[in-house]
Amino acid sequence: MPAPEELRLGTRGSPLALWQANAVADSIASTGGPRCRIVVIRTSGDHLQTAPLSEVGGKRLFVKEIEDALVRGEIDLAVHSSKDMPAVLPDGLAIAAVLPRADPHDAVVLPASRQETTSTIGELVAALGQAPSIGTGSVRRVAQLRRLFPGARFTPIRGNLETRLRKLDTGEHDALVLAAAGLHRLGFGARISFTLPASACVPAPGQGIVAVEIRDDAEAVRRVVAPIDDAAAGAALRAERALVEALGGGCQTPIGAVATLLDGETIEIVAVVVTVDGCRALRTTASGRLADAAAIGVRAARQLMAEGAGDILAEARQVHAAVEGIQP
Repeated sequence: MPAPEELRLGTRGSPLALWQANAVADSIASTGGPRCRIVVIRTSGDHLQTAPLSEVGGKRLFVKEIEDALVRGEIDLAVHSSKDMPAVLPDGLAIAAVLPRADPHDAVVLPASRQETTSTIGELVAALGQAPSIGTGSVRRVAQLRRLFPGARFTPIRGNLETRLRKLDTGEHDALVLAAAGLHRLGFGARISFTLPASACVPAPGQGIVAVEIRDDAEAVRRVVAPIDDAAAGAALRAERALVEALGGGCQTPIGAVATLLDGETIEIVAVVVTVDGCRALRTTASGRLADAAAIGVRAARQLMAEGAGDILAEARQVHAAVEGIQP
């Protein structure tokens, strides 16, 4: 089957989502592929801008309508931030390619009036004081950061990046915690005051990776996107997603995981499961051959389950259900 002359590329309409979509379109064009027509699809997450993600169903809200359009054949491929994707994809869909990974870590941003950077966790804690107001709605971030800032007030913050930064700069928060990748991609890297190492806050699985999703039977589209696939980022994503699936984790559960290449043939995953209140954290690492990335993720998950991760995740789901007013 010949390559199509045009591909319909589905994406959200936020500035970051459009950056990701255009990056994929440009990458396809650079390999001699067809032009991409950007199709903006408004998702449930875009409609619910004021409610915390933990109260409205989690981050799958940012992909469902796009995946539905893909299944119906209204678009040919979808571009997502891979951390927004469920661990188990809908039947008939597959991740066909990923772009090279950006910095996967979380970053602390202080108000523009302060214009200061910190080089250690101790300096960061000193700069923010005993009871800072920290803007983040991520269960994973809050659970880990409570261990660094036991007196902090964590407040959900929604909206696009510029909206969040404006709220910070007008005094609504003392700091924000955001994905470093998004800040760099949209030209706000200079706003980062401190990049949190994985030893302090393990990133979200898939953070920093742009994923291309297609229908599993769309072989012509698969051939078009295959040349833009980054092997290292793809292996890391397989390990991280396999870990989440093996743990039975959803979007709003306190699971962190980041996989890195130790050399050209070896990959290592660092993973953590934390109680919602941050009082207990289980952490593990696993490594092995790059070709066995998914199996390495599963092995790390089993190590965590053996240490009691199942109880922590069950408790987290109960807390989430209580917030939503539903039965767990």
